[in-house]
Amino acid sequence: MGQVWTFDGAPASTVGAFSGLITLLEGTTFCISETSGDIRPGASQGLFVRDTRLISRLELSINSHVPEPLAPQSREPFACTFLSRMPPSDGLADSTLLITRRRVLNDGMEEAITLRNMSSEPLPVSLRIGVQGDFADVFEVKEGRTREAGDLDGLTVDVEDGGIKLNRKAGTHLRGASVTGAQSGDAKLEISATNLTWHAVVPAHGMWGTTLKVTPSLDGKDLIEFRSAAAHQQLQAGPEQRLADWRSQSPLVKASDARLAAVFAASTEDLGSLRIFDPEHADRAVIAAGAPWFMTIFGRDSLLTSWMILPLDPSLALGTLRTLASLQGTKTDPSTEEQPGKILHEMRFGMQASLWLGGSSVYYGSIDATPLFVMLLGELRRWGLERRVVDELLPHADRALDWIINYGDADGDGFIEYSRSTDLGLANQGWKDSFDGITFADGTIAKPPIALAEVQGYAYAAFLAKSHFCTEREDAAGAAYWGEKAEQLKENFNRAFWLPDKGYFALGLDGDKRPIDSLASNMGHCLWTGIVDAGKAAAVARSLTGPSMFSGFGIRTLATTGGAYNPMSYHNGSIWPHDNAICAAGLMRYGFVREAQQVAVGILEAAECFGGRLPELFCGFDRNEFPEPVYYPTSCSPQAWASAAPFHLLRTLLRFDPSVPNGKLWCDPALPAAFLPLRIESLHVAGARVAIEVQENGWSLDGLGEILTLVRSGRDPLTAISP
Repeated sequence: MGQVWTFDGAPASTVGAFSGLITLLEGTTFCISETSGDIRPGASQGLFVRDTRLISRLELSINSHVPEPLAPQSREPFACTFLSRMPPSDGLADSTLLITRRRVLNDGMEEAITLRNMSSEPLPVSLRIGVQGDFADVFEVKEGRTREAGDLDGLTVDVEDGGIKLNRKAGTHLRGASVTGAQSGDAKLEISATNLTWHAVVPAHGMWGTTLKVTPSLDGKDLIEFRSAAAHQQLQAGPEQRLADWRSQSPLVKASDARLAAVFAASTEDLGSLRIFDPEHADRAVIAAGAPWFMTIFGRDSLLTSWMILPLDPSLALGTLRTLASLQGTKTDPSTEEQPGKILHEMRFGMQASLWLGGSSVYYGSIDATPLFVMLLGELRRWGLERRVVDELLPHADRALDWIINYGDADGDGFIEYSRSTDLGLANQGWKDSFDGITFADGTIAKPPIALAEVQGYAYAAFLAKSHFCTEREDAAGAAYWGEKAEQLKENFNRAFWLPDKGYFALGLDGDKRPIDSLASNMGHCLWTGIVDAGKAAAVARSLTGPSMFSGFGIRTLATTGGAYNPMSYHNGSIWPHDNAICAAGLMRYGFVREAQQVAVGILEAAECFGGRLPELFCGFDRNEFPEPVYYPTSCSPQAWASAAPFHLLRTLLRFDPSVPNGKLWCDPALPAAFLPLRIESLHVAGARVAIEVQENGWSLDGLGEILTLVRSGRDPLTAISP
């Protein structure tokens, strides 16, 4: 295969390539620091646990001097070794004291500090760690609205048990953190309300070390005490073992093209770092939305991400469905936008979560998460989810379908629309959820209630999924009912949303049922779900990949011809990798192979420019103007569905489509010649791990056994009505 590039350990994924900061991740715990390891006050740095910043200052000095940082060493997302050196002593040209700080996140944070003396003389040292905590909410930190420690209500600091005990009470919530230092040899440890100081002597050509530990607490109990015995047993192996297990079971990409292998290595590592585990169900992993500010479950993000990485790990989709099912809406509450059967938008854990997005820790303002829930259950069944597990989740899918019909379509016109019920909620509730994300072609912001094009496609696919479930259970009447609802929605959609004079679908319908006539990427999702009439698909494909939409690196969210177009905006002209992956899948579904390849190549070439890691989004400038993609300053990186996009692109290019209930696997690789030869090992399907090798003159698939019959062609989209 020529020069082979494979995954060999983790990329330095914890280093912030554009911020100059280090971000470590482990579950819902993350730490942002300087490259020295210091956490400096007055910035967005800190140790965060469950959406609360526990530690806002952690600064190291030796003999009242601040060490000079060297390059940090990191090969795991949850750990980093920070290196620094002291200034040279008088009469010496070079430094003789190396400081090593090995930091690991797991149920808080632990740091092993080692001083190495390279000189021939013993060195007396006073090692001081300055400590401060503010227990600020993650959004306060992100938006720069924190207050000085002296202005914080409910904050207490005590010196006890060999360390500093920090607590802050807000209403009924109590958060705490114990910062403790270990006694080490003959060293003397002094503790005050703001410092831990060790007085020690580092031997000539020798070392001295100690440890620092931060233990979080909730309502007076250490965080670990909140776990069930079963959950603790599953998690006690620690992040090292969980990451090792993740790496060992992940698909392996071997390619002659370095870009392809690099992006899959980065994506695999980042997705592993973004997993979070339910303390009561340690086997129920889900993907957090993105680092560092969104280390929590989001309905839409987690559903789409787990769909995209089904070839990598189908268990994440099941964990996502079970977790979201456990939080499914049960009542009508305008303040949180909860409704019976509705799937949440976002969950938060911080003390001030009640101040954000509707006044609760769980907010339901999402128009698309609920149909996506049903879609994912149907897709997971096609990938081999056991029927007994489907039966466990099917009542939740039925409740979601009830919501689509009775609440999602509030005015009974056959389309799902949204209008927020609280001023604290999101004005726009599709994936383009910025306040100005939905506009007419002249730039005017659309007024609610808004029926988005892609959401009608999600509902169409959800109805078909339910029809398939009925067919499996020999419920002919149910299968016909849901199939007819799907076909009626498709007919209505193609009539109401199509703009014949423009040759593309409207972005949505506004509150007056007027078509929102912007040329936008949303209709690519409609191709993905199959709601587009075959006769209109070619025009849609031309629009998506034409010069006003395709930048050379990807499909823009909004065409350059739009009145609101801004290549540096969040949703009005930027490029989102996950959006492009879905559009590419839609193009391939309707047989537009060249166009799907065009999108995939653009995104993967952009990934090369970002060091293999795709950010949440990047600017939509044309490639002819700037030959490298322009980074969007506040883009999350790593971000879940951006990291998942390469896997969805790979599945699209392989035309890999299983249907376990039918006993078939469709596959017909359509990889660009530049990516060949290529071999992928350990793709997960129906409990098996298959390998695919693609050469210029043919391809082979191994490991399927007798589980499924291989159909060596792409799946005809007209058969989508079958399971």
